Amino acid sequence: MIDFRPLAAADLPMLHAWLQRPHVAAWWDGVPTLAEVESDYMPCIRGESDVKPYVVQQDGVPIGYIQSYVAMGAGDGWWEGETDPGVRGIDQFLAHEDMLGRGTGTAMVRAFVERLFADPAVTRVQTDPDPRNARAIRCYEKAGFRAVGEIDTPDGRALLMRCERPATFSPRSSGASG
Repeated sequence: MIDFRPLAAADLPMLHAWLQRPHVAAWWDGVPTLAEVESDYMPCIRGESDVKPYVVQQDGVPIGYIQSYVAMGAGDGWWEGETDPGVRGIDQFLAHEDMLGRGTGTAMVRAFVERLFADPAVTRVQTDPDPRNARAIRCYEKAGFRAVGEIDTPDGRALLMRCERPATFSPRSSGASG
């Protein structure tokens, strides 16, 4: 079973190690030092940021990272034209390369999107993989996302992908929004 627990300060060395792995570093935001990871993620952990970070667990074992944020007003040049406060952005990765291509990422994204849609205020979930990251794009498609088109972001060229709230969405369980 896949579940999500809030990222804690004690998780930062693990997150730092994951971010060093070539299959993560190739698509994430470079290879940060531990001090940079602490500087970037501690405000989120303390609730001083709109970014909500989680450790992804499968049967209680950490297998990845996922985060959500309100797209409108995200700042730093992100989603400047977004006017819907219900739109959430997500970013994630699987920590273990041997889990790629086995459906785990799709299951993780589906479960997290379901968790987000459990909040009636959430209208849409979007993500922005690198257009060259075919594996991530396929994962999102299998999880219900549709490509909107390529866009320019503060991190460079990206493929905007969206998952709209189903008209008849009914969560399987009551989960907190993320």
